Amino acid sequence: MHSHSRQTDDVRMTPFIVTVFVLVYLGMLLGGLPFLQLDRTGVVLLGVIALTATEALPLEQVWQAIHLPTLALLFAFMVISAQLRLGGFYGWAVGRLGELDLSPPMLLGALIAIAAGLAAVFSNDIICLAMAPVLIEVCFARQLDPLPYLLALACAANIGSAATLIGNPQNMLLGEMLRLSFADYLLMASIPVGLGLLVTWGIIAALTRGRWQRSDSSPKPLEQTRTDENWPQLDRWQTAKGLTVATALFAGFLFVHWPRALMALAGAALLLTSRRLHSYRMLGLIDWQLLVLFIGLFIVNHALQQTGLPTQAVAALGASGFDLHAPAPLFVTSFLLSNLVSNVPAVMLLLPVATDPLSGPLLALSSTLAGNLLIVGSIANIIVVQAAERRGIRIDWRDHARIGVPVTLATQAIAAISLWFGR
Repeated sequence: MHSHSRQTDDVRMTPFIVTVFVLVYLGMLLGGLPFLQLDRTGVVLLGVIALTATEALPLEQVWQAIHLPTLALLFAFMVISAQLRLGGFYGWAVGRLGELDLSPPMLLGALIAIAAGLAAVFSNDIICLAMAPVLIEVCFARQLDPLPYLLALACAANIGSAATLIGNPQNMLLGEMLRLSFADYLLMASIPVGLGLLVTWGIIAALTRGRWQRSDSSPKPLEQTRTDENWPQLDRWQTAKGLTVATALFAGFLFVHWPRALMALAGAALLLTSRRLHSYRMLGLIDWQLLVLFIGLFIVNHALQQTGLPTQAVAALGASGFDLHAPAPLFVTSFLLSNLVSNVPAVMLLLPVATDPLSGPLLALSSTLAGNLLIVGSIANIIVVQAAERRGIRIDWRDHARIGVPVTLATQAIAAISLWFGR
């Protein structure tokens, strides 16, 4: 009787769960809900409260839905990135780059290489947040148009983050949930990512040819553009600590078969035990909103999964000839969903159908590379646009699409071909 009563309650709550799910993902699409002061995280949190307060999802299932290793890995690398931000490393790297005697196209190439390499380890969002303000000052000082360089920063950070299972949140999720090999994924992703970066440089250089210089200001020495806010001083000791921990973890992920989340937490703990850098400064740079978003999406998606509707929908699509378990349909769906609701929610939705051995790398590459298509496709893009606005530089959707669309189509094609031949 109790089991029958529980099943009846589940059936009765299904329309409510579906309604909450639809509203949450509508919020993902729109960036909030009409007439309410809610961002994406707020919408997800509201959905979780609705599900738990009505007992549409029992409290014990709430805790089962949350994947702690993914959250631990994400948190640990936020701590490591905070260490390097407080040490001034990211700003110093761009500043040193700006001092090199390079032609504008070569400067663009060097920027793409540095941004991609750093994003592969320290997250694309953090790289853009820390590097964009300094990059603008470098461009002003050299009398260069910042637009192609800022868009190159966003594109390269997104592409570079696809190279590893720690480069962005969705790759961390896939690596932990599907237990992907760090070394095997790096080997598989290195070719499409490397070729994608070369193509990105070629596209931006070709579209900017002859229009590198600014004409509305005179060049200034780099020293005159530096401010404490935009150009933090390099703390060699704190930077060395952060880079040492990051290097040790990267080597451990490659060669040691211990849980990545636990190794990363150990590294974060070492950095937090500092005699000079207070923990509140590091924890103040943690993206708590992103962690709450992750937790909320785990819960909302789990609630929908419990209704059985996703399984039925996947079966119906398969019967009509569009089998989401197959690589090609999954690749297309990942690309489309990532641009509708953003890549993290898209990957969470598609995880249940990631049963093919190629599904993990496929989702990691397609969802990440899709982020370059539109400004709203990636938080990294939004960060760069906002940094530009603060310095009086307007980047609208046309400016971004002029570069983002060809870069996305080219890199997606490269990834698809690479995955096809890599099977």
